[in-house]
Amino acid sequence: MDDLIAITLLNDFIFCPISIYFHKLYADVEQFVYTGEKQLNGLQAHKSIDKTSFYDKRNVLKGVDVYSQEYGLIGKIDILDLDSMTLIERKKNIKKVYDGYVLQLYGQYFALTEMGYTIERLVLHSMDDNKNYDVPLPQNSNYYSKLFINVLNSLKTMDISEYQQTNIEKCLNCIYFEICDRGITND
Repeated sequence: MDDLIAITLLNDFIFCPISIYFHKLYADVEQFVYTGEKQLNGLQAHKSIDKTSFYDKRNVLKGVDVYSQEYGLIGKIDILDLDSMTLIERKKNIKKVYDGYVLQLYGQYFALTEMGYTIERLVLHSMDDNKNYDVPLPQNSNYYSKLFINVLNSLKTMDISEYQQTNIEKCLNCIYFEICDRGITND
């Protein structure tokens, strides 16, 4: 079980591998101490999923634990509509569909298919503006399928001591910016 990777780490890794180190470092610290406004808003938005209070449709799975033995992934799904077999990942406010969002959905997809479900549609849902963004199924996207495998392999094998962030926007939007020694502006 120690080798399992949380599905959410796929998104975190693409954002910045160093953030995973800080997540683990601060795992037992109260989240409000280090979490920024955007992350707190996202956590608040997910409370309705975790408490299953926002949706009353009967043929929906919400907040279910999933596991993929093939990829060594574990996590939770937001929503699986059993009538349409649509897997939905909710985000507080999607301004752009980032690769990390798609890889998170792919991790959930692979876990669910391994568990016997046939997923027909993948959707990212932006809660603030109620917009949906269709994501191609893995078999329909060579780009995302390769990226999924490459990121998963990198996550498992990367030497974090060699990593240096090169994207200033990621640094400026990181909740660990003030304490990170790998940021672009923290030389």
